[in-house]
This record gives sequence, C-alpha cells and structure tokens, in this order.
Amino acid sequence: MHKMMTRHQAKMILSLQKKKVREESSLFIIEGDKVVREYLLAGNRVALLAAKPEWLDGEPDAVTGMADEIVTVSYDDLRRISSLKTPHNVLAVAVMKRTAFTGKRLANGLTIALEYVQDPGNLGTIIRIAAWFGIRDIICSEDCVDVYNPKVIQATMGAFMHVGVHYVPLESMLRKAGAGGIPVYGATIGGKSIYESELSSNGIILLGNESKGISDTLLEHVTCRITIPGPEKPLAGIESLNVSMAAAIICSEFARRM
Repeated sequence: MHKMMTRHQAKMILSLQKKKVREESSLFIIEGDKVVREYLLAGNRVALLAAKPEWLDGEPDAVTGMADEIVTVSYDDLRRISSLKTPHNVLAVAVMKRTAFTGKRLANGLTIALEYVQDPGNLGTIIRIAAWFGIRDIICSEDCVDVYNPKVIQATMGAFMHVGVHYVPLESMLRKAGAGGIPVYGATIGGKSIYESELSSNGIILLGNESKGISDTLLEHVTCRITIPGPEKPLAGIESLNVSMAAAIICSEFARRM
C-alpha cells in the first residue's frame, strides 16, 4: 500500500512552478504517463512519484522501483498540482542534471544557439527538433525561458533526456567561436536562401527572439546570414515563421546536405 499525498508534498510540488524554487532545490516536474515512464525506464531515479493507484498497479517494478518515494493521488489532487489544463495519471519530481558546456563540442558538430526565446512551447519544440536531428547541445542566452519550466519539459515529449541545454553569455561565446573559425549561421529575414547557402557539418545555428529576431549585438558575430524563402509578396499577418518551425526547416536542410 502506498501512502496518500500530504498537503506539504502538494505545496512543494506547486512551488516548483517557480524558477527560483526549482533552482534552490535543484528539483523539477515531469508530467505525463509516457514521458515519466520513459524517463524511469532510461534508468533515471526520481525523488517523488505522485500517481493514480491504477497507473501504479499497471507499471512494472522497473518503473516504480526508480522512485525514492511513491504517493497516490486522485484526479482532483492531480488537477490541483498539475501545470496542465487536463492532467495525466502521473507526475514525477526529478533532480536536475547539470552538465557544463565546453567549447570543444562546437567544433565537432552542429549546435543550436537561442537568443531571448520566451515561449515555453517554442523551447520545448526546439529541444525535440534537436534530438530528432542528433544535435546534442542547445546554448541559450541567460534571458531565455527556463528549460526546467514544466511547460518546456512537457513540450519536449521526453527529448530533454537527450539534449543538453546550457545558459551562457552568448556574445562572448559567439566571439570565441568566430575566432576559432567555427561558422555561425544566423536565421534572419534578409539573409541568403538556406537552399542556396553553403552549409558545413559543424557550426552554430543562431535563432532569435520570437518577435524581435536576432539582436544587432549578436548579428555582428554571424558569419553567414540564412533565410527560409517565403512568399514573393508579403502576406498580411505573416511577416515570418514561428521560431520552432524555422528551427525544424533549417535543421532538416543541414541534415539533408550531410
């Protein structure tokens, strides 16, 4: 028999919606039956598993045995503690894994760099795209949305397990990359068509903020401005592509060339 969730535990889970609390405790939330199951089956332990009894009964020991503590919750409990409009059957409290980013990785393959990306859905989707195309690292400016925001984790659909997301001062990193001869591809409106640009098997793909694009400060360090050709005449309401859509198209073209 598993214990019922206490009010203290519910309060702790809710508090992890705040970035400050996540950083102080090094804990974050994973929601969703499939994602939690895959995370545990990959050999990752979690501090707490809060699940409906029927979910727990249907899972093997390989899953439930990876939790330091298990509590049962009702659907109403889950609704109170979940960040989703319609919660799933299980929620896990996991410990953050921090990996340092070394510049050496830049020379060996493609890396995505993001400047001031604010929407959790966009960051989560870009992490998923990176995982699909075998890109192991995403470097974010320090003002990007937090990768451990529950909505980001949810949008990655488990891809956060395969991609390292690092927060670094982007300008100095791009400067060093340029000095080391590593190409920096900047996605801009006025660049050269990606289909006509020379693309290398290593380098940085830089994507900017949802509405402002790449700042002038970072554009100085871009060695190749690329664009995704769109309609010849501007269409009302469609000035540009969503940043995660652009990431998918750009990564796909890099992959195709390889």
